[in-house]
Amino acid sequence: MNSISISQLKVNPSHFILQANEYPIPIEKRNKVTAYLIGSSLFEKIVAYLEEKEDKAAIKTADYKKGKKFEDLAAELNI
Repeated sequence: MNSISISQLKVNPSHFILQANEYPIPIEKRNKVTAYLIGSSLFEKIVAYLEEKEDKAAIKTADYKKGKKFEDLAAELNI
């Protein structure tokens, strides 16, 4: 994964935005990574993964003995 400087990003942002659709691009300032440029499709995949992980954790920790049905919990979580 090649990093780029902020100056390089300023010169040709569209080039790097297109590259970021395939993989994250580290952005450096004074030779230290300060940010990552990621494409929209990768961002959406990350958000979906985190939401799914959160939903699974909620299902695992739900106390079904208290009478809450799985179907009700699933409806609450929109799954």
